[in-house]
Amino acid sequence: MGMAWLVLQFLLCAALIAGAGYVLSRSADALADAYGWGRGWVGLAMLATVTSLPELASGVSAVALVGAPNLAVGNALGACVVNLAFLVVVDLLQRQQPMYGRASATHLLSAGFGVVMLGFVAMSLVTGRAAPQFLGVGLYSPILLGLYLLALRSVFAHEQSSRQGEQAPALERAPAAAVRREWQRFGTAALVVLAAGSWLPEVADGLSQTMGLSRSFVGTVFMALVTTLPEMAVTVSALRLGALDMALGNLLGSNLFNVLILAVDDVAYTRGPLLADAAPAHAGTAATALVMTGLVIVGLVMRPQGRVLRVASWVSVGLVAAYGINAALIYLAGA
Repeated sequence: MGMAWLVLQFLLCAALIAGAGYVLSRSADALADAYGWGRGWVGLAMLATVTSLPELASGVSAVALVGAPNLAVGNALGACVVNLAFLVVVDLLQRQQPMYGRASATHLLSAGFGVVMLGFVAMSLVTGRAAPQFLGVGLYSPILLGLYLLALRSVFAHEQSSRQGEQAPALERAPAAAVRREWQRFGTAALVVLAAGSWLPEVADGLSQTMGLSRSFVGTVFMALVTTLPEMAVTVSALRLGALDMALGNLLGSNLFNVLILAVDDVAYTRGPLLADAAPAHAGTAATALVMTGLVIVGLVMRPQGRVLRVASWVSVGLVAAYGINAALIYLAGA
């Protein structure tokens, strides 16, 4: 398969995912108004889950059809790193003050659970075949599922307690027909994201072979960039709506779901525990995501007001540096 044809398919996947991600954000915002949902919760649970469908589809397709565990693991962990790096763009777009000064403290819960889940993944990657397993599935998989569900419950409860006393908008504010149309648009966009995400692993695998790049590098950099386009589109759209917390909730919530995807990929991988067959270099990506999430937590607690060279906060500078170092190390590892 020629390089030009592969690149064309890759760009088409990117265009489909980006366009569908924009539709998702607009429909989700309309549904939030119709049902009286909080934007923070919509960003964390609803949008984050749907915008992570490319990672889910790509991961399952990579292990079940292509037989490439490094593509699946690299895509999931690489998407976490890309999402955290995109926080720099969010910070740059907040011209009045750094975003950490305006963000809700609720995001500390999302980031904290992300650290715990990524920590389990890093430990499993380091231990390899020595990690406990049952019926060919690593014991880290049910742990990740339990942590994800606990994170959703905890964040929802915290947000509800913070919003006590607020009057929720009534459903009658939007006509039933308009609500149905938004659900139809939302569902159609989700299917487009799922289809394009399923197509992506085969194209990425062909690119890795044609360009002589490792599957780990292609999964961590190329696939991760494309499959996070819905998150990027949703985040930018949320910022245009003035919903900073929805934007942050989408990115941090997507990271929680991306780590959960590794558990789903583990079940779909029939050759044993997924992380046992993944290259050790992915432990570096998990560590990078841990460092970047830690920087975000520090920013949310300290809420820095100054900017480096009047451009972005020092937290954003640290995020960019961590992302660049990780991409270079994965490329040099060549696994």
